[in-house]
Amino acid sequence: MILSDKDIRDYLDRKLFSIEPLSNDTIRENGVDLRIGDELLRFIYNKEPVDINDKSALEKVYAKEKVEKDFVIFPQERVLIKIDEKIKMPNNLVGMCNIRSTFARLGLAIPPTIVDAGYEGNLTIMMIGGNVPVRISKGTRFLHLILSTTLSDVQKPYSGNYHQSSSVTGAKI
Repeated sequence: MILSDKDIRDYLDRKLFSIEPLSNDTIRENGVDLRIGDELLRFIYNKEPVDINDKSALEKVYAKEKVEKDFVIFPQERVLIKIDEKIKMPNNLVGMCNIRSTFARLGLAIPPTIVDAGYEGNLTIMMIGGNVPVRISKGTRFLHLILSTTLSDVQKPYSGNYHQSSSVTGAKI
């Protein structure tokens, strides 16, 4: 079952789910809108393959940028963006991320992204550029997170590599 705005407020009021900071326009009809944070990772073009068995190879994949005011995503570029809000998922909710339709209508996209039950931290989301450059301001609502209940609490809540992330996070091997 997908949570409605009323259900989401109930989860928040009962402190079963949390979003910090929580803005007046965060809770939507059937999900929550999350904002562009203050960090991103741009992929560095490199002809050498990344050896996923070599942890130091990841240093050659990204260039970290601070987002002071805004940034431009260029055509077909992929960037990893830190979400401003810290979320804490209970053991019976799963999140499904979608880009807000305004950005999709500009050709921007995100790959299918699931937020696991038990996750806590600031999400890192990949955004894919469309056919034209787009300037996006820090703090802009761009991600729609739909929350769905599981039939029962998960037995093993998420505790993987990206749990409790507080900054933009690239691949961890």
